[in-house]
Amino acid sequence: MAFDRFSQQLLRYPALGFSLDLSRMDIPADFHDSMKEKIAKAFADMVALEAGAIANPDEGRMVGHYWLRNPALAPTEELRLAITEPVRALKEFAAKIHSGAILTPAGEKFQRVLVIGIGGSALGPQLVSAALGRAARMPIDFFDNTDPDGIDAVLASIGEKNLSTTLVLVISKSGGTPETRNGMLEAKAAYENAGLDFGKHTVAITGEGSKLDKYAGQHQFIARFPMEDWVGGRTSVLSTVGLVPAALQGIDVDAMLAGAAAMDAETRVQDVATNASMQLALAWHHEGKGKGEKDMVVLPYKDSLVLMSKYLQQLVMESLGKEYDLDGNKVYQGIAVYGNKGSTDQHAYVQQLRDGVANFFATFIEVRKGRNGASIEVEPGNTCADFLQGFLRGTRSALYQSGRRSITLSLPEVTPFHVGVLIALYERAVSFYASLVNINAYHQPGVEAGKKAAATFLEILNAVRGSLTSTPQSAEEIAATLHADAEDVYHCLSHLAANQASTCLMGATPAEDRFSN
Repeated sequence: MAFDRFSQQLLRYPALGFSLDLSRMDIPADFHDSMKEKIAKAFADMVALEAGAIANPDEGRMVGHYWLRNPALAPTEELRLAITEPVRALKEFAAKIHSGAILTPAGEKFQRVLVIGIGGSALGPQLVSAALGRAARMPIDFFDNTDPDGIDAVLASIGEKNLSTTLVLVISKSGGTPETRNGMLEAKAAYENAGLDFGKHTVAITGEGSKLDKYAGQHQFIARFPMEDWVGGRTSVLSTVGLVPAALQGIDVDAMLAGAAAMDAETRVQDVATNASMQLALAWHHEGKGKGEKDMVVLPYKDSLVLMSKYLQQLVMESLGKEYDLDGNKVYQGIAVYGNKGSTDQHAYVQQLRDGVANFFATFIEVRKGRNGASIEVEPGNTCADFLQGFLRGTRSALYQSGRRSITLSLPEVTPFHVGVLIALYERAVSFYASLVNINAYHQPGVEAGKKAAATFLEILNAVRGSLTSTPQSAEEIAATLHADAEDVYHCLSHLAANQASTCLMGATPAEDRFSN
């Protein structure tokens, strides 16, 4: 019976080497029929999206990441050229960097890359690098936060003597994202401390006319590539955001785009039985009762896909985590995503997955080919790849025996084509799911609220810094002077003390602490 269910529910795309196994999700036979109207709406919404409908009313913009791998879909010739010309230009640029046609100011070839970005502007390139960059023509590093220790660690790893041959990519649509701006300024300081002209080592990937675009012109950056407003950060990996660093690493960007286009073609078909993205979205909906009641645990059984869970965490949670639906009702939607890799998880949190709270479903990602070349036998008759497959199948079975459901995706190997396949599969699944639960996947008011709150904190911090005197004061005393919240002021004071900008005389409680300059 189990094999019959598996055989009937396994969806295969032989030309892509891809399969989707939902046999361990226990979806009732009549579930798709019960969702018929919502499915029809989701297909219609997708047609409208790809045709250029306004998808983000907050910003009045379209969402065109599907056009990136099939420019013919773009609704105007201007948009088509905005896709094809940058791809042509970035491949030509990468070839010139590799050949030495573009050199450092000292006449040396660039040897490595430093990417400065945040969110999708870093996660996408990081995923591609981890999956495909092992034999990269140019090693790559990332500033993906505003943590000074993290920045120092990356600079130490590169080494001051190698800065002169390190090409910097600054990625920010607006150029005003604080984390990216901070990282750029930290990098600029490091280059200048080494006696180097930062602009002559740097490329901008940004919106035309943005703050970063203007800064790049003023500081004579080597090149600028466009970042269109109809490409969101979490779906930007197959735009200039992901393709420029990939091309510099020597990764086949045409193959990535081809893989995504091939999956798009399969999942554009309005037939649930043969549409892997719609089947994924429906499986998520059924398991979480359309309310995200179950977490998604992503378990790739291949080291090179270790960042897949982190990448999907942003794609799924930023897209689906919404307070309001499209009708203005409070719904608190979302699906929590976390994961690591197999078989590492056999020795980590699989214990809880098997025996603990059943608040999740698992997604196994199987890569059928173990390695290129021959393998030794680590015990009679068995290789490391045999063990990896055994752990995947064993964990899947153990979870199911304990009433835990799972999805299994299978790929033949990790190639640029198949990374494109995976990216496109999940991008469309997220769009379908958003439509099924009647939310907007393409805005992020919560992220914007956090940015505004951070800006407010910085304003208070600067006011607190200016209020410090040689006379010790409590947080409440300073807050009263500034007409500010005492707890916010206290956190400002603690931060300043921790960074040698003030002195703290600690009392029995925070209210009794006293601060001075």
